[in-house]
Amino acid sequence: MRRFWKRIGFLFTFQRSIPFLKDFFVEKEVTKSKKILFAVLIIGYFLFPFDLIPDFLFGLGLVDDVSIAILLLQWMIKMAPQHLKEKYSF
Repeated sequence: MRRFWKRIGFLFTFQRSIPFLKDFFVEKEVTKSKKILFAVLIIGYFLFPFDLIPDFLFGLGLVDDVSIAILLLQWMIKMAPQHLKEKYSF
């Protein structure tokens, strides 16, 4: 349950993630394979036409989209160099 609340809190700090994403993909310490992996996952997710919960269900349709976005960002943070984590207080 604690992990769930941590992910919800992460959602409210999403604005910090945008500069982090830029720095992650520009950073020389991050390997090309990690950059390619996350680029493919992010682009693939936006191009994938199916949802677990259809988007026409008001409110509920966005739950799976937000969940996937949060999981990808948290995974990127775990793989980021320590100085990036410190820079953005992750």
